[in-house]
Amino acid sequence: MPEDDIHQPHDKLFAIGFGDPANAAGLLKAQFPAELVAQIDWAALKSESGSFVDPEFRKTQSDLLFSTTFAGRQCRLYLLFEHQTQEDPLMALRLLRYMINIWWTFVRDHPGQPLPIILPAVLAQNAKAWKVKPQFSSLLDIPEGMESVLRAYLPDFRFDLFQLAEHSFEGLPGTPAGVLILRVMKAERLARLLDDWVWDEELITQVPLELFEILLRYILAADIDKPAVMDRLQQIQNSATRDQAMSVAQQLRQEGRQQGAVGAYIRQVRRKFPSVADQVIPVLERLDEEQLLCFGDAILFMQTPEECLEWLAGK
Repeated sequence: MPEDDIHQPHDKLFAIGFGDPANAAGLLKAQFPAELVAQIDWAALKSESGSFVDPEFRKTQSDLLFSTTFAGRQCRLYLLFEHQTQEDPLMALRLLRYMINIWWTFVRDHPGQPLPIILPAVLAQNAKAWKVKPQFSSLLDIPEGMESVLRAYLPDFRFDLFQLAEHSFEGLPGTPAGVLILRVMKAERLARLLDDWVWDEELITQVPLELFEILLRYILAADIDKPAVMDRLQQIQNSATRDQAMSVAQQLRQEGRQQGAVGAYIRQVRRKFPSVADQVIPVLERLDEEQLLCFGDAILFMQTPEECLEWLAGK
């Protein structure tokens, strides 16, 4: 998924965390039946670019596509992340559309080759278990007693549905990084981001600092007591991990304060000098904290748009 398409903390955490083939494999191995898992070349699992989600569903769905082989033949593993709060009874229909998009893309890029197998899976970040049927045929209005006659004429497939609501915190599968991501996602839906399951030091010490920073961003973006998060960070026993975590958290708090200041000054410019706002805003977004404070003092005495542009010209 392109970075520009990642609009929400949910999407970014999912894309970066499970875009890593090792983390994806840890989740999917626990999802597919054992006879399928045994035929997939997990060592060859490779992340493929692009998103196949329809634009109108980008706010509630994200996806990842992986290529590998199944019993020596081309295969695609498709993981859809569903993070809306309401049950989606048409999930199988949407998956069919996305799978068709994947096949059309394959035909375009590999003309003449047989279509690959696609194994679809859905990760649902729900607080309560849904009763979604993972069989496409369940959506069809088939007359009673006609199933066997119609089977040859109707498309059908099933997908594996992994609902966070159906798993306990301790029962979530995968790599250490994958497990911690799933715990954080589950806790966010339940407003339990301060629970011990999220702050499991044994897992935290095994997660790359870059990913832990994304997890902290995700946690701090939620409706949560920010000082309480800092307290949890200070309770980490491993001094190196604690120091790194505190450094990241302080950096995030600083970024938050600066973004707030930028937003306030942007609103001020729009009110006072709307004719030059489009020119001024990109410059404001590049200023550091000290320069922003100086601008905040200076704009109080500016009388014309030209004065504002002149002040920013050398920044």
